[in-house]
Amino acid sequence: MSYIAVDVEADGPSPFNGSKVGFGAVLVSDTNKTFFGQTKPVMDLFNPETYKIIGVSRKEHENYEDPEKVVKEFAGWLSEVSPDRPIFISDNPAFDWQWINFYFHKYLGHNPFGYSARRIGDLYCGFVKDASKNRDLKKNIEKQNTISIR
Repeated sequence: MSYIAVDVEADGPSPFNGSKVGFGAVLVSDTNKTFFGQTKPVMDLFNPETYKIIGVSRKEHENYEDPEKVVKEFAGWLSEVSPDRPIFISDNPAFDWQWINFYFHKYLGHNPFGYSARRIGDLYCGFVKDASKNRDLKKNIEKQNTISIR
């Protein structure tokens, strides 16, 4: 079992009314193993305000990679870094997982992560063995600009 931390940027609140702009992933046990992908829009619907937050324009987004190509590359990377079942973790899995799940199913017909995700704050609580330390992860990251959970 390998933990993969994922963060997604999108131009809408869900795959139903937006497109994934970019995403990054890192193997938690070896933070030198990373993946980054940027994908062209797959939907005409989007929220223009999100581009201000992300820091790119719709025009730039339209020139990103073909989503199917990026999804296949990501699946290959996952197979390489996690020969067993990868475990999806994120700061906000309710948001991030839906995008990864949608794109995997759209282009591969299945999601290598399966049907569940974990919140990175909960993983941190497990490492420090204290469920009340949920907010400490972000405080430590802000304070040190990095954190080691090994």
